[in-house]
Amino acid sequence: MNIDHLLTPYKLGKAVLTGSGVPGAYDFRAVDCPNVFSHNGRFYMTHIGFDGTGYQTGLAVSDDLVHWEKKGVILKRGSNQEWDKVGMAATAIFMDKDLYGGNQIKKWNGRYWMLYHSYPGEGYEAGSAEIGLCWTEDESLMNWHFFEKPVFSYRDGAPWEKGGLYKADLLMHEGKFYLFYNAKNKDESGWIEQTGMAVSDDLVHWTRPFDHPVLPVDADAWDSVFASDPQVFFDSKENRWVMFYYGLGNLSACDGVAVSDDLYTWTKFKSPILTIGGAGTIDSAYAHKPYMIYHEGMLYHFYCACRPAKDDDIAKNGNEFRCISVARSAPWRE
Repeated sequence: MNIDHLLTPYKLGKAVLTGSGVPGAYDFRAVDCPNVFSHNGRFYMTHIGFDGTGYQTGLAVSDDLVHWEKKGVILKRGSNQEWDKVGMAATAIFMDKDLYGGNQIKKWNGRYWMLYHSYPGEGYEAGSAEIGLCWTEDESLMNWHFFEKPVFSYRDGAPWEKGGLYKADLLMHEGKFYLFYNAKNKDESGWIEQTGMAVSDDLVHWTRPFDHPVLPVDADAWDSVFASDPQVFFDSKENRWVMFYYGLGNLSACDGVAVSDDLYTWTKFKSPILTIGGAGTIDSAYAHKPYMIYHEGMLYHFYCACRPAKDDDIAKNGNEFRCISVARSAPWRE
């Protein structure tokens, strides 16, 4: 299959968003999981901040997709219910899913909608996470309202997802909502992450069409351990669906792509489309967790970049420097 138009070989080579290094701040140690979209003539990025206790979600804005200004925390620890009191990590905001549409967010029933997940224990992704739903009518996107309980849980899932849920993606097609999510088979070392799918009429009540993942890991491949963090678009030029995701296996964590004609059956491209850089680069350890946006004829590929920490790093997550960077389909201007 031809995926040349989905490739983003030109890395910016530096961070566009980093942790703050400020004790007590939501992003003290790191930022992660970029979700980039358009709203009221500007670009926005929800991102996860890690402070050593758990995840919280921040919002940043940009006019050029490179220079970003943090606006503050939108999903804050302790601001909701008992089940998500440790932290809330935004995973998807409801938006237009034409690959070439610029990720314009849109309303359903007069509101903007966002999914998030939460881990029950303090620490780095401690315990089995579930997925919640929130909404806002606030055009600044800073103030959100939450449903009391998770709307999607591993508790009623198949064995492959019993270890908890990770990042989800959301779309509407022919009047029905689709939820793509990755999950792990156990909440202990040596787990496997794969991607599943559920459908809904109201964003609250979800049904799994299958008891198996729609994007499984492949033995002895670059994604033999993880096939995770899906982001799905309709590629109107090729008249098919595309899923960007990250894999882990016989390479370090890298990003890949799969395609589908019906949202239910997916075919992977055999090799990753974004891989780690060489020694000393911003992504020498990991180049993963893709989030794509099309702008001015170019496809931008945001991702979480990781390398070993240095003494002068502004923020450190243990021995790691974890930040957000970007690549695109066209060369960067000097």
